[in-house]
Amino acid sequence: VQLQASGGGLVQAGGSLRLSCAASGRTSSSNTVGWFRQAPGKEREFVARITWRGDRREYAGFVQGRFIISRDDAKNTVYLQMNSLKPEDTAVYYCAAGVWVTSYSPSDYTYWGQGTQVTVSS
Repeated sequence: VQLQASGGGLVQAGGSLRLSCAASGRTSSSNTVGWFRQAPGKEREFVARITWRGDRREYAGFVQGRFIISRDDAKNTVYLQMNSLKPEDTAVYYCAAGVWVTSYSPSDYTYWGQGTQVTVSS
């Protein structure tokens, strides 16, 4: 499975961005796609995840209803709509795919995209 993340950029606080994660290859070999982020000097942390089949979605507590994860099956693409962005959301955002995802740890995910930078100015 190959993942290509895009959509990052510079936005003012309160603004919105939509990240995309396009999957190719044997997407059937994974059942969950997640978004993670990593700020400078911090560990990579879970943001949201969605299953390819079914419609199970989960979010980190700090999302607080601001982000929405969705997928387009026809395009093999997962999106992360981010609204009401805050300066503390500044990070490199990664999408990842896993087969047996049972926790919120990055180690549950096998395939990773290259990351896209999100910068929120105050």
